Amino acid sequence: MLVLSRKVGEKVLIGDRISIMIVSKQGRSIRLGIEAPKELVVTREDMREKSSPSETKAASIE
Repeated sequence: MLVLSRKVGEKVLIGDRISIMIVSKQGRSIRLGIEAPKELVVTREDMREKSSPSETKAASIE
């Protein structure tokens, strides 16, 4: 696992097609902005555990 420290407004790049930006920080909570191709499913881990794979795919298309 790679562990990074970033400030608000800074990005982490994954390959050429995915970027993750630190949007804001409030106390111990941060907000992330994720830019990725539409064909790539991006979901929270806790939401993935609650839904079936077909529901996850349908939610990412909307």
